[in-house]
Amino acid sequence: MKGRIKLLQCGLVMGFVAQPRLVLACAACYGQDSGPMAQGMNWGILSLLVIIVSVLASVAGFFIYLANRSATLPAPNQGEQQLAGTEAFNS
Repeated sequence: MKGRIKLLQCGLVMGFVAQPRLVLACAACYGQDSGPMAQGMNWGILSLLVIIVSVLASVAGFFIYLANRSATLPAPNQGEQQLAGTEAFNS
């Protein structure tokens, strides 16, 4: 059984070697930087970049929102802080 699998693997490798057009590199590596495959790759890179930047901007915007919201809250008085701290021990 293992001999047949090895034979099949060798046959596939020899098939790829016999037809080198199937295993050529991408358009950027192969040298066609203006072809349709290169344009598609550039659009894919651009779309991924837009998604990553929008997610990072959303996270940054959320933290800016939290900072602004915490800055608008009134600071508690010193007496209220002490009272709030001692309630936990009294109960």
